[in-house]
Amino acid sequence: MVKDYILSLEADRWLVHADILVDRAHVVMLQERGILKKKEAAAILGCLAYLEEQEQDFIEHELPLHEDLHTAIESVVIRELGEEIGGRMHTARSRNDEVATCIRIALRNELLAMMRELNGLRKALLEKAAGHIDTIMPGYTHLQHAQATTYAHYLLAHADAFARDFSRLLQAYACTNLSPLGAAAFASTGFPIDRERTAKLLGFDIVLEHSIDAVSTRDFVIEAISCFANLMVNLSRLAEELILWCTAEFDFIHIPAEYATGSSIMPQKRNPDYAELVRAKSGTVYGCLMSVLSICKALPYSYNRDLQEVTPHLVRATKSTTASIAVMAAMVEGLDVKKAEMEKKAPVGFTAATELADTIVRKTGMSFRTAHKIISSAVPVLVDENMKLLTEHDAEHAAVAEILRQLDEIALSIIGKKLSEMGLTEKEVKEALNITSNIQKRKGRGGPAKKEVQRMIERRRGELEKDEKSRQEKEERVRRSMEELDREVKKKQKRRSIRVIKKPAPNRAGNEE
Repeated sequence: MVKDYILSLEADRWLVHADILVDRAHVVMLQERGILKKKEAAAILGCLAYLEEQEQDFIEHELPLHEDLHTAIESVVIRELGEEIGGRMHTARSRNDEVATCIRIALRNELLAMMRELNGLRKALLEKAAGHIDTIMPGYTHLQHAQATTYAHYLLAHADAFARDFSRLLQAYACTNLSPLGAAAFASTGFPIDRERTAKLLGFDIVLEHSIDAVSTRDFVIEAISCFANLMVNLSRLAEELILWCTAEFDFIHIPAEYATGSSIMPQKRNPDYAELVRAKSGTVYGCLMSVLSICKALPYSYNRDLQEVTPHLVRATKSTTASIAVMAAMVEGLDVKKAEMEKKAPVGFTAATELADTIVRKTGMSFRTAHKIISSAVPVLVDENMKLLTEHDAEHAAVAEILRQLDEIALSIIGKKLSEMGLTEKEVKEALNITSNIQKRKGRGGPAKKEVQRMIERRRGELEKDEKSRQEKEERVRRSMEELDREVKKKQKRRSIRVIKKPAPNRAGNEE
């Protein structure tokens, strides 16, 4: 039990592939620099190649027998080749710079995958918006009916938030894709290594130069999880609206069947469990961020074992965020939008009040604050009369006339004049209360008018294409580096079959230097 206390199996499983890559690049560089003989490098690379092929067996049978992943791999190599050869793999390296490099490689891959999923969600939002440019709905502030808008305009707000999330992930990627390999324990090494060579072979942008900083910083983890936390804020806001909007009270949408569950007792229930879990997992990611911040706080330079506790939180935050994005993208894509219900509820609560005040300002020349005061005083009556206007079409003229009469009375009591005497007509009142006309007047940049929404959709499609191209370029750069590493390994390695043991390892002692 005491020995198990220092183990880190969850994080180690996440890092297996990255660790083998680091070992391969390090051995290639050692041989090129003359630190390892060709036969020694060939034998070690052969063992590593077989381990990579048998990765799952290694994780299942070998890894649990050792203190950590790095010790497990080295132990297998030494067992197969003997310490005289296998023991040379760790030359000019520490577990400190090794694990820091592995974490960056694994996180880099996760960031690329997350950006791909996020662009999928952005695309789903834009495509859904393009199909609902004319779908009218109520807009909200304080969760109260405020002004009418369109479903397309609403969706673009979420798309824009996720576009900023993508930009933050790009920055996190740039801070992650730096190579600490070669910093050794913290004071570099006396061997004539080539840090730039291993950085290039492993697809890093540049070397993280200072040896103390290289092994002891986890600021890139903090930055990444901070980005995830911000992203989860935006996902949870969307999830919350989907949860609300599929209730009978709103009845705006129908969530795809595969993303809703039934009740064990109530046959009629369709619970939005997936959206609820997205909402909940935001709390999980926030917790991971707070944990990492607390762990890294006040740690003296250079390496401390405390940092081992950082990686599991990174893994959990990464997996939770990526899965949440994928689920949300699928839900958005499959949403059934109830256009008629949205349009029916768009004018409820007198959402045209702002436009009516604006119309008074335009026609009479009075200040907006005065017009606001008049409309505010008239709201109790106007709400009822406006609903008559919407529902009793045969009494349309009478309803408009009554609204103007009420406005005149209130204006007379506030400013001493009737609005009709100042130029306001029934036709203008009627137009101000028309929800479609109301929306089309909001054609300023970023507004819900049809042409402006269409412009925004097209522009954001272009931005999304550009962002996806940027992501693919980074992915391609890493792929080319991996291919170069494979070529170098194949030129230098000697293939051999090794056994993966299933018996207890001789000891589990050891620690970071």
